[in-house]
Amino acid sequence: MARKPRNPLLDRAIYCLVRAVVCFLQAVPPAVAFALADLLARAAYRLNPRHRAVAADNLRHAFPELAAHPARIDRLVRRTYRHFALVVVESLLFPRKLHVVSWRKYVSTYPMARMIGPFLARRATLIVTGHFGNWETAGYMIGLIGMRTHAVARVLDNPHLERFLKHFRQRTGQAVIAKKDDFGRLTAILGAGGKVAMLADQDAGPRGVFVDFFGRPASTHKAVALMALEYDAVLTVFGVPRVREPMFYEIVCEDVIDPRDYAGRPDAVRAITERYTAAIERMVRRHPEQYFWFHRRWKHQPAARAKPARAA
Repeated sequence: MARKPRNPLLDRAIYCLVRAVVCFLQAVPPAVAFALADLLARAAYRLNPRHRAVAADNLRHAFPELAAHPARIDRLVRRTYRHFALVVVESLLFPRKLHVVSWRKYVSTYPMARMIGPFLARRATLIVTGHFGNWETAGYMIGLIGMRTHAVARVLDNPHLERFLKHFRQRTGQAVIAKKDDFGRLTAILGAGGKVAMLADQDAGPRGVFVDFFGRPASTHKAVALMALEYDAVLTVFGVPRVREPMFYEIVCEDVIDPRDYAGRPDAVRAITERYTAAIERMVRRHPEQYFWFHRRWKHQPAARAKPARAA
């Protein structure tokens, strides 16, 4: 399907507006920036009823014990809006706050100790996470402490915003791989024992592998498990929850999965996918307000099996 033609003037105007907002937020005191994040969250909650309803529906299914308490569901939806508004503002403050001598004031890396072994080994490593916490922090921080990684990311349609975001993501040493157009580069990096980070919790459509996520079948991409098996890549499942305000995170390694443990199993792809999905779920359960409930994670469901025909 051909892409719609872009309006160069509109793209440039949006880029200039975004850069002006970024400059303003980086110039004012952090307390003012965080207060504006609260205002942004309240506005988004009121002006975005469609995603508000999606989030509430997802939470009712994920936490059935809350289904009979709409006020509690609503509070959790509001906290989710606030979390992601803070994520945007905090991420914009990274260049001011996170440096080689100061990052310990804002990030704890002790919970990621299990990732160090795979990072230092010559084998390829897949660094798997979901839309949880502040996933941009991980790439920024890991590059800052001297580890070299690659991240798979979707290319933005606005070329000016794409260039700006790519520069931000790569400023501490992390390299970005385009999600759709750089498959050859991705496989070359894994074949050479590289370290690649990717988000692994998007709905994969009717052809994905269905595994349980909060007790419901969720269509999940097979590519992560397939690449782990093909390139003998260790999977490290991590998250970056905010554990204290203002602006303090932990990089948590929730699980380390060695594909050699699944060699020869006919269900290896499903088993690996189930395991890393379960690890993401455990992290989300500890900090439910920090998951991107606005995404229709359970959009596709397994096709119903046909009932056996009655005997004549």
